[in-house]
Amino acid sequence: MTKPPCANLQGVSSIFFHSLVFFLIMLLSFSCRAEINLIFGLYTSDKPTTMVSKFRPFINTLEAQMTHKLKQPVHIKMHISSNYNDGVHALTTGKVDFSRLGPASYITAKNANANLQLLAIEAKKGKKLFYGIIAVQTDSPITKPEQLVGKRFAFGSEQSTIGRYLSQSFLADHHIYATDLAKFDYLDRHDAVGASVAAGRYDAGALKEGTFKKLRSKGVLLREIARFPNVTKPWVARAGLNDEIAQALSTLLIASNESNALYKNSLSKNGFLLGDDSDYDIIRQSMRDKRFFETRSIK
Repeated sequence: MTKPPCANLQGVSSIFFHSLVFFLIMLLSFSCRAEINLIFGLYTSDKPTTMVSKFRPFINTLEAQMTHKLKQPVHIKMHISSNYNDGVHALTTGKVDFSRLGPASYITAKNANANLQLLAIEAKKGKKLFYGIIAVQTDSPITKPEQLVGKRFAFGSEQSTIGRYLSQSFLADHHIYATDLAKFDYLDRHDAVGASVAAGRYDAGALKEGTFKKLRSKGVLLREIARFPNVTKPWVARAGLNDEIAQALSTLLIASNESNALYKNSLSKNGFLLGDDSDYDIIRQSMRDKRFFETRSIK
């Protein structure tokens, strides 16, 4: 028997209704899984190309683990500032969502915006400690800091923890002051310091141990005459970053271990530790230390 037209219309309406419900459910599901876009900030302590090749594999792994943990697609873009000041400004003004900073840059940023969140601190062999190096040419007659009187010295950035603050405090501890040097300059980057010392443009310079070792492995003729300790680098979230996202970042960084892909792709294969703002009090002290510029000499 032929169905009346209204029955067919009811069937079509039923199909349309269920299709609409399905579409709305899918749309809601898609909305709930909307992509989380984050920006990770760095500044050029080394060449920009070096920074990208060094950090991108780690960020890719962090993206994947954030996606799994939050059950939403996470994409992390890298933003590399051309200098320390711009890197700090990008974080304090919210241009980036989280950053890797040097200790002195962290203190500067925290002074500018007290609501920044410390996510984690990089580890070195289970400790929050690594070293700055005072380096000379391989064949230099200089063997100790006290022999730097009358010599040319290369610092890094004027905002650098190792490249300025700690190295100048170290020199003052060894009774070497600005007036004792033939000249000194700020070369901005650690690799520039090492290359300039090796080329003979300066008699000595201050740079981080990692860059020193990397240059040496490439045949750059440098030799260590002294070292001094530094607190490892903090990873910091901008003020106002979503609490769930910030907590996920912190948890994933700190929980990384030798069996974890995030640990295996970490910069030094050492992972991260829980940190506190007070870890950087020793750096605050060095930033207030003005002895290097006092007008006294051992000559």
